[in-house]
Amino acid sequence: MRVRLALAATTLLAAAAAPLAHAGGTDGLAADPAARLADFVTVDPAGLLGADGKVTLSGTYRCLDDSAGPVFVSSTLRQQDRSAGIGGTRAVCDGLLRTWTNASVVKDPVYQPGEARVEATLMQLTPEGPMGLPTPGFLAVEDHDVVLG
Repeated sequence: MRVRLALAATTLLAAAAAPLAHAGGTDGLAADPAARLADFVTVDPAGLLGADGKVTLSGTYRCLDDSAGPVFVSSTLRQQDRSAGIGGTRAVCDGLLRTWTNASVVKDPVYQPGEARVEATLMQLTPEGPMGLPTPGFLAVEDHDVVLG
C-alpha cells in the first residue's frame, strides 16, 4: 500500500510541475538556466509489480531536439542476478518536462517485491553510414534504486 501511495504522490508532483514548465517557470531541478536546457531522464523511486508478472516503471524526462531522429526512453530493471528491458516510450522533444511510463510482462525471470535498480536511458536513433541504418546515440542515463511493490 505504501508503494502505491509513493507512486501516486510522485505522479501528482510530476503533474503539478508540468504547468510550470509550460509557463516558463522553474521546475526545481536546477537554478542554473543552462542546466534547464539540457536533456535528462529521471526514475521514480517506486515501481509496480503485478501478480501476472507485469512490471511498470516511470519517471520524467526532458529532451530538446529530435530533428536528427526519433528519441526513446528505455528502461532496464535489475534485481539480484536478473535483468530485463521494460518497454520503451517515444519521447516528445520540445524542451518541456514530461513523464514516461514503461510496462512489460516479465515471466522469466520473475521479479519479487522489494529493492531493485532501474537504468533509464534517453536514446536517439540517427541514420549513419552509407546505408542510412539507425545508430543509437545516448542523450542521458539515470541509474536509480527503486522499490517494487
